[in-house]
Amino acid sequence: MRILHIDIDSLRPDHLGCYGYHRPTSPNIDRIAQQAVRFDNCYVSDSPCLPSRTALFSGRCGFHSGVVGHGGTAAQPFIEGPSRDFDDTFARTSWMSALRRQGYRTATVSSFGERHGAWHWYAGFNDVLNCGGHGNEIADSVTPLALEWLARNGHAENWFLHVNYWDAHLHFRTPPEFGNPFEDHSPPDWITQDYLDRSQDACGMRCAQEALGGGWGSEADINSYRDYPREPAQLRTLADIKQWMDGYDVAVRYIDQHIGYLLDSLDTMGVLEETAVIISADHGEHLGELDVWGGHHMADHWINRVPLIVRWPGLTAAPQVDAALHYQFDWAATLIELIGGVVPKNWDGRSFVDAFRTQQESGRPFLVLSHAAMTAQRAVRFDDWICLRTYHDGYKLLDPILLFNLRDDPHEQHNLADQRPDLVDQAMHDLADWHHHMLLTSTLDVDPLVTVLREGGPYHVRGKLPAYLKRLRATGRTHLADRLIERHPDEAG
Repeated sequence: MRILHIDIDSLRPDHLGCYGYHRPTSPNIDRIAQQAVRFDNCYVSDSPCLPSRTALFSGRCGFHSGVVGHGGTAAQPFIEGPSRDFDDTFARTSWMSALRRQGYRTATVSSFGERHGAWHWYAGFNDVLNCGGHGNEIADSVTPLALEWLARNGHAENWFLHVNYWDAHLHFRTPPEFGNPFEDHSPPDWITQDYLDRSQDACGMRCAQEALGGGWGSEADINSYRDYPREPAQLRTLADIKQWMDGYDVAVRYIDQHIGYLLDSLDTMGVLEETAVIISADHGEHLGELDVWGGHHMADHWINRVPLIVRWPGLTAAPQVDAALHYQFDWAATLIELIGGVVPKNWDGRSFVDAFRTQQESGRPFLVLSHAAMTAQRAVRFDDWICLRTYHDGYKLLDPILLFNLRDDPHEQHNLADQRPDLVDQAMHDLADWHHHMLLTSTLDVDPLVTVLREGGPYHVRGKLPAYLKRLRATGRTHLADRLIERHPDEAG
């Protein structure tokens, strides 16, 4: 089997046509979806980028790998110590190593490992093609390398090619000459002027008043990012919202065009219909939810939920929908078994290969989702609900417990924790059971999220509060500064 895995950074499912989006952002992806299974409730166990891709390619959640953040101790895998063999756990039990044992040639077109110093992530790849842009490159730099690899290897049997596009990640760098295909298309209508007005009183990295720059809003910071005309520096009007949404959707459409080039290449070679095509992401993106713009800051529905579209020759011929709850690495385990391999014993990912082959749904009763880069949170996703437990709010003044009904309130605007204590209790019970299981099955007696907290909090906010308090006071939000000092007295300086 030939396998093409397209990994789109920061891609939200709801901004794809095959997931019901009203704008034509994804004609090539939608074409694949017509012969694929669309997974509606696939979640990464850990977000954002570094924890997510480490989890997928190791088959283990961050609690077990040690990687839950973007800096500090918990951005590195656990040290294996005296028991480490000549090679390490990643070399023996990674997703790519399992494919290699089945005779697959594995390749990645990505600068991800370099961007995050994630050298463990390369374990098991035969070929590593680094675009050299440190994650700041656009599709123009990625696609040529992928096409060159396909020209050399595409006719062979049993290969796995991972192609990583970054365009949907801030900052939106789609070339000006591509234009704006959505100039005459309205943005999503859930954001009203009233909501936007209320969001002016929010705080934290990438809130409406600090959307651009490094997300903290200093004038010098904002000015350093003036080269991104598709992004407004602040979000105050519905015109600003349209500009922002257009920038994101244009990036998705630009990636989709390049995916078309890959599909056309396989078609010209005569192997497209014999190639499995998988489309997914490392995490989603906040586009206004919880007063965050253009960031991936929490363990909530919009960050940890990712698209997963799987077209598998001989098994998927018409559009199908799987609405069960899955971790993304459950699909990785399933793929291993689909090609005749054995899922490594240390994996947290569970194969659902029998259900996939028979077009049935077989998911998990609940998922636990984690984040420790911009905030420190764990969430429980179950039935129509998500419940978030916040250990560090990333200076966003989040309630310690948040409960949202995703069926009635998909954009997480109404916290129902006080109204439904029974569901909060259920979620916290499930979280405690999960934590107990993680401790019993871990190689160490360490919860890496606690390590993040003890080292000063999430990496991207660590040390930022004193300067941000000045920014809040200078912009008429002294009351928010006072609340942050009360909540984080040891970090206020």
